Amino acid sequence: MVIETERLMLREMTVDDFHDLYMVLSNSDTMQHYPYAFDENRVKDWIERNINRYRVLGFGLWAVCLKKTGELIGDCGLTMQLINGEIKPEIGYHIRADKQRKGYAKEAAIAVRDWTFNNTPFNIVYSFMKYTNEASAKTAMSYGCKQVDEFSDETNVITKVFAISKDEWIKR
Repeated sequence: MVIETERLMLREMTVDDFHDLYMVLSNSDTMQHYPYAFDENRVKDWIERNINRYRVLGFGLWAVCLKKTGELIGDCGLTMQLINGEIKPEIGYHIRADKQRKGYAKEAAIAVRDWTFNNTPFNIVYSFMKYTNEASAKTAMSYGCKQVDEFSDETNVITKVFAISKDEWIKR
């Protein structure tokens, strides 16, 4: 499965992506709003979990690569997440620190949103994040989401939830 945008290619992760994903997920700046930066074992588990998701669900987080060079700069995709007590489809993204603020997360998230509404039965997709993660909130809004919930939890203290429905997407 491959999704192409103007500048990006989203594809299934493989075990060969370990080094490049480690550069993204182990970076404390990139992961500052996540509960932790990843160590080597967590990155290996991350890859295996997504490979399993592709097999079982037909989707997961995909490797985000620059089209011109093939360089892996992050991940973005659709996963099923526990959001305020309910399992919901969520678009998540992590972009390597030196590639942030260039519109790559927005471009990848738009592609995932469009893929989701064209290829799954979901009528709404979500993105959720720690309340201090303004960049992620801006990315969610940039692909059409609006804030629909906010709740207290142990992980994030306060979690913000953004969403866009299929109907809203169609009207765009």
